[in-house]
Amino acid sequence: MEVRTLQYFLAVAEEKSFTRAAARCHVAQPAISQQIRALERELGEALFERDSRSVRLSAAGEALMPHARAVTASVAAAKAEFAARSGLLTGNLSLGAADGVEHSGLPGRLGAFHRQYPGVNVHLVDGTSASLVPQVRQGSLDAAFVAVPPDGLDTGFGHRVLIRDEIVAVVAAGRPQAGRSELSLAELAGLPLITYGPDSGLRPHLRAAFDTAGVPFQPAYATNHVALQIELVAAGVGIALAGAAAHRVTGDPRVRAVPLTPRIPYAKALIWRAGPHTSAPLKALLALPSAEADG
Repeated sequence: MEVRTLQYFLAVAEEKSFTRAAARCHVAQPAISQQIRALERELGEALFERDSRSVRLSAAGEALMPHARAVTASVAAAKAEFAARSGLLTGNLSLGAADGVEHSGLPGRLGAFHRQYPGVNVHLVDGTSASLVPQVRQGSLDAAFVAVPPDGLDTGFGHRVLIRDEIVAVVAAGRPQAGRSELSLAELAGLPLITYGPDSGLRPHLRAAFDTAGVPFQPAYATNHVALQIELVAAGVGIALAGAAAHRVTGDPRVRAVPLTPRIPYAKALIWRAGPHTSAPLKALLALPSAEADG
């Protein structure tokens, strides 16, 4: 079993096509097909279910996936490690980014990283916290910017907090609540609420706060796009519950941000798999001085 064959296997699994996998790996399709057939003969099981229209992982293929990812990631990390030892850091860095990353220090950190390590290819993947965390755990992402759950992160992750904030009520400027110094969760009961969707990392914080206060949590509109939340508030649809740090909340004259009582604090962090899985490019990113990266 060769590393290159496992790379071909991962390409077919992720692209769901031998043709696209061949293009991604810059080889002819027959070469990919031959390598996969050889791997299937070696393992004694079919790795894909094929028909005229699709390619899907078989049960054996699903079982091989985590091993293939671990092997290819280890080889890539070893190559990057020795490139770093020679002072010529290269390779790839895959980062996930949930909503709000633009208000963290990560863009500045990536700017400093690019200036110092121009040979590293950085791949950014958009998503929600719910979709990105499993990708970090499985190794398909080196790290991701996500919301920290109310009960904390899995002990298998390393992390660095980049944002500490709280959720506020966003009220249309002409509504009576806009002049309040704070709003209780009880006062929001029965009002049309606009907030994040069930796949957002901030949704558990909201549900936990409402449950603790004994107030029903029944949003009328759910979207992870804060800009759309603000537009709905300005259009008179209801009151939004959004992170206060977003400039779209504090800088729009059509709306007012009113603190909630009790407060609903949250944190967003860059997370990665703890232990020996950390790649050399990610180590280099994490090692950048905060002043340089965030300034």
